[in-house]
Amino acid sequence: MLDKLDWIHPRFEEVGMLLSDPDIVKDQGKWQSLVKEHARLEPLDAAVTRLTRLLEEQEEALALKNEPGMEEMAEEELDRLEEEIPACEQEIRLMLIPPDPNAERSAVMEIRSGAGGEEAALFAGELERMYMRYAERRGWRCELIDVSPTELGGIKEAVFEIHGDGVFERLRFESGVHRVQRVPVTDSNGKRQTSTATVAVMPEAEDVDVEIDPGDLRIDTYRASGHGGQYINRTDSAVRITHLPTGVVVTCQDEKSQLKNKEKAMRVLRARLYERALTEKQAAEAEDRRSQVGTGDRSERIRTYNFYEGRITDHRIGKTIYSLPAFLDGDIDEMIDALMLVDRQEKLRQLGLADGKENGSRA
Repeated sequence: MLDKLDWIHPRFEEVGMLLSDPDIVKDQGKWQSLVKEHARLEPLDAAVTRLTRLLEEQEEALALKNEPGMEEMAEEELDRLEEEIPACEQEIRLMLIPPDPNAERSAVMEIRSGAGGEEAALFAGELERMYMRYAERRGWRCELIDVSPTELGGIKEAVFEIHGDGVFERLRFESGVHRVQRVPVTDSNGKRQTSTATVAVMPEAEDVDVEIDPGDLRIDTYRASGHGGQYINRTDSAVRITHLPTGVVVTCQDEKSQLKNKEKAMRVLRARLYERALTEKQAAEAEDRRSQVGTGDRSERIRTYNFYEGRITDHRIGKTIYSLPAFLDGDIDEMIDALMLVDRQEKLRQLGLADGKENGSRA
């Protein structure tokens, strides 16, 4: 493995020298990029140094094994090294995976009911609660942007933000079509039905990520509707923003203040436009993306929630969990960890570094 890592130490030293170059310091964009690269290379360089030392110790132990009276000591040393060397190699493999620049960001989630009428709306509402419960379990903060409730307590659409470290990294594989199989509460005949809801997860975008020309926006205000207090239907607090070049429309009516609703709507608009730009950028890599866990396409059916058997099956990785009530209550880490593990293994394979031994403990 070391022959594939001989570039790391020279590059680490080179970046360190470049950081003190006055000309580069003046170029803050390039300097910041090098700072990030240096921060990534530093632990990698240390790990490669440690692996080199462990391999040298292994050679010494093998030589010691041939010396009279030293066999037992050599065997003990070799047993230790047979555990430490693969662990160190795997640590290096994971460090070599290119970091996702969006991994540590917060996320905007959109959930919409699909095929199935009122039953689909009820299922969409259960998914919204599932993700909010999951956020609560992890200590993240949820902020509702907009919701369109139905008479029976379901939702036609819900848009909300989840704030916290690493939110997008853990939720990004949730984008797609979620399918539920059960007897709807709206069916008095007890007939089984299959309904769907669509989930979209977008990294929260900063002002610097997306440049929005105010002249490209049409902003409409109107009276909010639905549950929300006395201000409903009395003030024009709800906001609808249309991005004219793309036709993207965002609404927000959760706050009593028109200004706050506008701020929230702008955050969602930035996220949607940022996602749009990322999708266009990834189009050239579509073949590689299809071989990974999922494309993130909202039309891709990713998971089935089967109430008859009490199971959840993710179709991308073929994993099934038989704990449906707990899963819908936000206990979804097992599935997310499995998705992240498969994604890492695929990335390692593409880098030519896969060995099939990753245990997922770092998920």
